[in-house]
Amino acid sequence: MAIWFSQQDTEHVKHSMEVKQQLFSGQSDYQHIDVFDTPEFGKMIVLDNEIIFSEADEFIYNEMVVHVPMAVHPYVKNVLIIGGGDGGVAKTLIQYPEIERIDVVEPDEMFIEVSRKFFPETAKGFDDERVHIVNMDGLRFLRRASDAYDLIINDSTDPFGYSEGLFTKEFYGNCYRALHADGIMVYQHGSPFYDEDEAAFRAMHRKVYRSFPISRVYQASIPTCPAGYWMFGFASKKYHPLVDFDPVRWQQRGLKTWYYTTNLHRGAFMLPKYVEDILNEEETRS
Repeated sequence: MAIWFSQQDTEHVKHSMEVKQQLFSGQSDYQHIDVFDTPEFGKMIVLDNEIIFSEADEFIYNEMVVHVPMAVHPYVKNVLIIGGGDGGVAKTLIQYPEIERIDVVEPDEMFIEVSRKFFPETAKGFDDERVHIVNMDGLRFLRRASDAYDLIINDSTDPFGYSEGLFTKEFYGNCYRALHADGIMVYQHGSPFYDEDEAAFRAMHRKVYRSFPISRVYQASIPTCPAGYWMFGFASKKYHPLVDFDPVRWQQRGLKTWYYTTNLHRGAFMLPKYVEDILNEEETRS
């Protein structure tokens, strides 16, 4: 008899996939962690019944949160990853030799240990000497940081539960203060496709738009995300993701990618009308 895992995307929608084997199940101090082996997506990690990534599509997310800002900012040396316990974002960042330090602030030590054990190819980013892991709440860490980073990537899981503090007005204000004068912040923006996710999507954009002089949203198609459609936020003190985008400089690096291209970079910021309407409504709210 086949075993299936189902992610409840909405009250009326489930995303289900067949499971060959459950490899791990445990409760950390922060969340319940499961690892499944599936025929279609390979191994995948699930936190509190929400798919975080799978071997089949993790490259999409990691490439889009790293290469987009790195193709815009010309002088990234110091990077902060909030969350990032699976190591995927760090693995993608270490391809850039000019980066001098990457701080990964992930409070859940069990999440890191599970990722190292079951996803060594993804977690190998932790082994680079430039990567420093700090087991601390991200908001608490940011309160002590000022003018320290060129790039901040908010890789936390969702705006609810223990990571809720990473989606507040205070958090984005602290990110602003922690960045250099030309710093960039990239963050998960969720998906507005389902009605019950739209309120969080709106609130997030409203807070960031009021915290940074430049705020844009871009998109990617990720099969294991709700509706297969995921959004990211790009916020900056100086650089615009299209006006300051330097495709020639990025292409000269010769980095191998599976998803990101410089043509896709431009296209990712061309959003559907209903998403544009949502963003415009929040930007013009009094």
